[in-house]
Amino acid sequence: MSCRLVCCTRGYNEILNKWKVVCNKMESPYFKRTTRSSIIVKVKVENEQLIPEESSTETNQKVSTKKRQKRPKVEIKYEESPLEEHQITKQESSGWEPPMWREQLKNIYDMRKSRNAAVDSMGCDVISDALASPEVYRYQVLLSLMLSSQTKDQITSAAMKKLREHGCSIDNILETSDQVLGELIYPVGFWKKKIEYIKRTSKILQEEYNGDIPDTVEKLCKLPGVGPKMAYLAMKCAWNQIVGIGVDTHVHRISNRLRWVKKPTKQPEDTRKELQDWLPREYWRDINHLLVGFGQQTCLPVGPKCYECLNKEICPVGKTNKKISSPKKIKKEELKEEME
Repeated sequence: MSCRLVCCTRGYNEILNKWKVVCNKMESPYFKRTTRSSIIVKVKVENEQLIPEESSTETNQKVSTKKRQKRPKVEIKYEESPLEEHQITKQESSGWEPPMWREQLKNIYDMRKSRNAAVDSMGCDVISDALASPEVYRYQVLLSLMLSSQTKDQITSAAMKKLREHGCSIDNILETSDQVLGELIYPVGFWKKKIEYIKRTSKILQEEYNGDIPDTVEKLCKLPGVGPKMAYLAMKCAWNQIVGIGVDTHVHRISNRLRWVKKPTKQPEDTRKELQDWLPREYWRDINHLLVGFGQQTCLPVGPKCYECLNKEICPVGKTNKKISSPKKIKKEELKEEME
């Protein structure tokens, strides 16, 4: 997609000095979302020689006798690198890669094209205040990730809504008593422990990072209550930097079911390393969001809907699982998983 604005002006410097980017777009071939990243701006200047300003009287006299000279044109383009929908491009790889992964990934994109999973409307970047200052927005993204640990998106979203209404900035959170903060975030998982993490992290951000959040995975992981998954997602959603893949329980589970790992992995961090070893970088931006929604709707923890999955014939689990689990068993196993 590309749009252009062509302006005729007395000097292109004046336009460039006044121009401000207020809205930015993340380049993603599948999930196009508004973020605080930088738009690619290309400026083309025609006829760089500036024309001196003239008084209105002199101008009127010249117009009647000769054609007015053309003023320089400033052409500003906003460009994205579009990819055809569902185009799974190939990348030269000298190492291992899972068989059929391109077909499996294409099918998952097809199943996720309506974007109506909980993560689509309640993800950490969506429930944070995009109209706040960049520092406050990034802080809210980090807080939403901390709250989301072992907590459903609906509960995290409700807690963030109450925090934003209360005033979700570093200074205000530090001034809030533990009792009030607990009332605001309850009933997120391990909410008492998270009160401590939020307070300690906020203090560090205030004293060591000038009210902002760190801009590297290493520094983010040193904050209380922040692990690798949160750090990689914070880098993507808050800083628009893709330096790794955020792997949660959904990504971990689905990657093992599809055999996207050489050997079964027990920890999400092991799965992350396996995925990053073979998955082309062009898919790193989308893969967490894509698989989380797929895991919420189809590839469920218990009672996966293999019977309606497009990968049922090319998935190791789908080939052998065609039955529909009972609602009672699904509910029981879901509660068990939340507690783990």
